[in-house]
Amino acid sequence: MPAPINPFKAALNERRFQLGFWVALASPYAAEILSGSGYDWLLIDGEHAPNDIPSLAAQVKALKGSQSHAVVRLPVGETWMIKQILDAGAQTVMIPMVETVEEAERLVRAVRYPPRGDRGVGAALGRASSFSRIGDYLETADREICLIVQIESRAGLAALDRIAAIDGVDGLFIGPSDLAADMGLLGQPGHADVTAAIRDAFARIAKAGKASGIMTLNLDQARFYRELGADFMAIGTDVTTLVEATTRLRLQYQGDETSHTTGSSGY
Repeated sequence: MPAPINPFKAALNERRFQLGFWVALASPYAAEILSGSGYDWLLIDGEHAPNDIPSLAAQVKALKGSQSHAVVRLPVGETWMIKQILDAGAQTVMIPMVETVEEAERLVRAVRYPPRGDRGVGAALGRASSFSRIGDYLETADREICLIVQIESRAGLAALDRIAAIDGVDGLFIGPSDLAADMGLLGQPGHADVTAAIRDAFARIAKAGKASGIMTLNLDQARFYRELGADFMAIGTDVTTLVEATTRLRLQYQGDETSHTTGSSGY
C-alpha cells in the first residue's frame, strides 16, 4: 500500500482552483468544526498562531477524513520542524519568507528522502506511515508531499523566477501584507504598487508552470486575485470571523433593544 494521495497537490497539478481558509485558534476542536464548512484546504498556522508541533499535529488529525486538506505553515523552514510535521501526517507544508534559491533548494531536500533529499527516515513511528502499517511509505512518500514557499519581500520577488524553476517547489504563495511592508507600504496590501507586483509575480509563476497562491480578507480583492490567476487562495480566518460575528451579534441585539427604549443606536 503506497502513501496516501495528496488531493491538494493533485488539484494544483491539474490547475483546479482550491479555495481555502486560515486556522489560527490553535484548537483541534475549532479545526474540526471548520473542516465541515466546505473549503478545499485549511491553513493551520504555526507562524503567527500559538502552535507547536504537537498542536499542529493534533489539528492535522482533526481534518483527517474531511474534504478540507491540511496545509501546515511552519514558523520557519527548519529541517527538524519539517521532518516532525511530515512524520505526524502533514503532506503539504508552507514555509514563510523564502528569499533565495539556496533556501528553496534546501527546503526541497528537507521534504524528500535520500538520495534525492535528506528527510530523516523515521516515519514508522508516526501517523504518516499509519504507524508503519503502510509498507512502502518510504518508496512512495516523496511524490505526495507538496511544498509551498512564500514570497513576501522584494528579495523574494527578485529570485522568484529561479525559485519557481526548482523541481520540488509545487507552489509559490505571495504574502501581500509582508510584501507591502517591505516595499515601505506597511498596512497597505491593496496599494497599487503592491497589486502591480502581485500581478507580475502571478504571470511569472504561471510561465514557470507552477501554482500561485494568495490570501486576503477582502472579497472584492479575492475576486480580483482570482481574475489575475490565483490557483489557490484563502479568503478568511477563524480569528477575524469570530471577532466580526460576535461583535456584529452584540451590536444587532443592542440596536434592537435600545430602539425600543431610548431610541438611541447604542450605549
